[in-house]
Amino acid sequence: MRTIAQRLASLPNLALFPLFFAAVALAHLTLLRLPYYWDEAGYYIPAALDFYHHGWLIPHFTNAHPPLPNILLGTLWHITGYNIFSTRLLVCAFAAAGLLAVFRLTQNLLGPAAAIAVTALTACYPIWFAQSTLAHADIFSAAFTLCAFAVYFASLDEPTPSRRSLILLATLFSLAALSKETAIIQPAALAALELYRYLRKRSASLARFAALSFPLLPLAAWFAWHRFRTGFTFGNPEFLRYNATANFTFAHVLSALYTRGIHLLWQRNIWLPIILALACLFLPRRSQSLIPNSYSLIPVLVLIAANWLAFSILGGALLTRYLLPVYPLILLLCVAVWMNRTRLWPLLTVFTAAAFLSALWIDPPTQFAPEDNLTYRNMIVVHQQAVAYIDEHYPGATVLTAWPASIELFNPELGYSDRQIKVFPIDNFFLTSVQSAAQSPGDYDTALVFPTKYASPTLRRYYLDHPNSSRARDYIEHHDLSPREAAIVLGGRVEKVFERDGEWAAVLRFDRSYEAKLNPIPDNSLPATQK
Repeated sequence: MRTIAQRLASLPNLALFPLFFAAVALAHLTLLRLPYYWDEAGYYIPAALDFYHHGWLIPHFTNAHPPLPNILLGTLWHITGYNIFSTRLLVCAFAAAGLLAVFRLTQNLLGPAAAIAVTALTACYPIWFAQSTLAHADIFSAAFTLCAFAVYFASLDEPTPSRRSLILLATLFSLAALSKETAIIQPAALAALELYRYLRKRSASLARFAALSFPLLPLAAWFAWHRFRTGFTFGNPEFLRYNATANFTFAHVLSALYTRGIHLLWQRNIWLPIILALACLFLPRRSQSLIPNSYSLIPVLVLIAANWLAFSILGGALLTRYLLPVYPLILLLCVAVWMNRTRLWPLLTVFTAAAFLSALWIDPPTQFAPEDNLTYRNMIVVHQQAVAYIDEHYPGATVLTAWPASIELFNPELGYSDRQIKVFPIDNFFLTSVQSAAQSPGDYDTALVFPTKYASPTLRRYYLDHPNSSRARDYIEHHDLSPREAAIVLGGRVEKVFERDGEWAAVLRFDRSYEAKLNPIPDNSLPATQK
């Protein structure tokens, strides 16, 4: 195994990348033709289509996310033609580039054998695995960020950083920030560390500090251009409120810190390698030479802490995908401890990989986003089946539904239907929204109902059986109606329910009766024989 690791590590990046790409694409083979999911359908693909069709850097909804993913996708479609398969393969390529960066980063700090372990664990960690085909900006940003990390940690071994490493560092972090603005957290945290070390007269480089500070310039230029074109610096007011201003409260930050801690230290079985590492600390050290020097490990800890804090303040939705570049760093620390304390660390790697793979299919007894594992595929499939049923049986229907099904029906480019289906949109399927829709029965004749707030069947039963907890009360007050409940409120019938491992979508039909009136025909409009 050690020989294989050394041979892999000796290969150049151009030889390794096709191997990584092939592995990622083959592992995701059954996911490569799925229609677009949730935020893909709601923002990222429509924004990229605006660039593809019109050359717009700023999409029509003027949210201020930087344009690099739109440019990459739009350019790809001009080469291959617009299709979902090529989109998924491009995302696989960026996921593979990120894994290659994890391999080189770990190789530099811990050696080739550890590089294989950390890379394999990252690849099968459910959150990384699920995001490896989804066209969110986060995977593009994570790939550039991890490549920058690999360059940064390699430069720490140089007495004076080379010009090449400084240019690469500035370029890669700039590309990450132009993929998603929150990626600026990484170079900012490392720049602050470099400045602190310089002021404390420890080994540090002002040139490296300048390279880490440079990505602020292209990001600032993007926001300036956005303001010049739209009048909004950070996106339209609703976007800014949801992702920033509404979150600046002490209670929200405290709650988000707790949630982000769960995401970093517990989510999707990542608690297992952490607990194993803590247990290994009670064992004697194998060798002092196996420990990376503290100069290399401190930046890892700084990056984890900076992301924990920053993403507890920024971003409206507390999504785990925002933390994609941090999970490999946590796994790197765990493997470093394992290697230093026990010769059985390869077995710990296999045990952890098995736990990660199981979490791809087994849902935890808590609320989570479907995109954190393969649950998102179940949602896509049941929506696809429901839309196909409506398309086949009621081609002229006007469909009452909520986002994202409203855009799945309305926009054929998202892959659910080959034609546009009329939609009567509502916010969700909570009781108040459905009751409001019931006041306009003539505006729709069909409904597509589904859970907009996912909870596994086990968790739903637990909430209903224990209604006194705060989470259960919140769920009971803000939960989507079942197909039967929605049909009763709307005055229709449940025609078809599609279900897959807890995800469901139901087609409702309404047989409306209308008052018919005959308008009298003037005598002078009738032929003489009919008067």
